[in-house]
Amino acid sequence: MRNVRIAPGFSHSIILVENLTRGQIVQYAGASGDFNPLHTDEIYATKVAGYQSVFAHGMLTMGMTGKAMTDLFGVRNLRRFGGRFRAQVWPGDTLTAAVTVSSISDDGTAQLSIATSNQHGTAVFEGTATVSVPRSED
Repeated sequence: MRNVRIAPGFSHSIILVENLTRGQIVQYAGASGDFNPLHTDEIYATKVAGYQSVFAHGMLTMGMTGKAMTDLFGVRNLRRFGGRFRAQVWPGDTLTAAVTVSSISDDGTAQLSIATSNQHGTAVFEGTATVSVPRSED
């Protein structure tokens, strides 16, 4: 954990990306091996599939959201992470994650809720996670 006193109700928000670019989406396609044309081919996404543009992979959004937790609690402390994609993420979007501690058990395991939203306040990802946190020495 990064020098923060963690207690139930603790919440932290962080901007994950400002003005997501098509280039970043294509870079993720290369890293993941997912070259679905909905994410990489503007003409296919708009003319064939009827979307307003290409859009980000859901796992790109989830990966950025996961980094918010590992930055806060450390990679070694993340025990479980999952969630649901709620809305598409478009080029130009700015994403912000809010991580909230729901509870902490006696063994130092914290349950988190996570919500990632775009610049319009639309939830694009919602999930939960479990992290290990140091026990408080009261």
